[in-house]
Amino acid sequence: MTFSICVRERYTDDDGTDQCRFGVAVTTRLPGVGTLCPFVSPDGAVATQSLVNVELGRKGIEYLGDGLAVDDALEALLNADEGREQRQLHGVDADGTFAFSGEECHDWYGHTVGENFTVAGNLLTGEDVIDDTAAAYESAAHGDAPLAERLIDALAAGHAAGGDKREDLVVQSAALRVTNTEEGELADPYYNDLRVDATETPIADLRETFETATRGYEAVMERYADAYEEDDIDAAE
Repeated sequence: MTFSICVRERYTDDDGTDQCRFGVAVTTRLPGVGTLCPFVSPDGAVATQSLVNVELGRKGIEYLGDGLAVDDALEALLNADEGREQRQLHGVDADGTFAFSGEECHDWYGHTVGENFTVAGNLLTGEDVIDDTAAAYESAAHGDAPLAERLIDALAAGHAAGGDKREDLVVQSAALRVTNTEEGELADPYYNDLRVDATETPIADLRETFETATRGYEAVMERYADAYEEDDIDAAE
């Protein structure tokens, strides 16, 4: 089903410690893609699509947590999958990338791999969808905007290039998930795990959801930051 992007970004936190953030975003002309395709953890990001096998995503993230490299983990799962040639599977970990498109996926299908990201899609209007998604991310990589926002921008570029070709399917969905290697309750803002499950305007609605969640997060932090910092509910207003 349609197209997605997985991303790795290295950065230094406020204490000067090297960290890594991972993100995945996806959109399709079906409802509820956020329940099927995107998987993320502090160990990496994985997207499973085409004829979806959700276990490839779940076990892929589990294997990364066990210390396997992303290419070893995902290749091993595909080798054990009788439906391998109907799958698309791609992802990133702290050091590597992996992307696979089976020969039985439906046109247009394909993938691209960058230094810190992968993009894959099927049933698309053409290769431009993948190329424009990748280019939009690359042009804003490590920018000031949150990764969640930049992933939405990348999906928007692919959508503008044509996106999913099944125009008769008007009910669509989109989702994004972002996390990082930092510890603590405040390391993962609320706007980093968002889904729009059924709409005719998935990218616009995902962006609106992100903007609303960001305002909500900022309001919560303004009121309750001391309580979180002290781990004491009595410190809340």
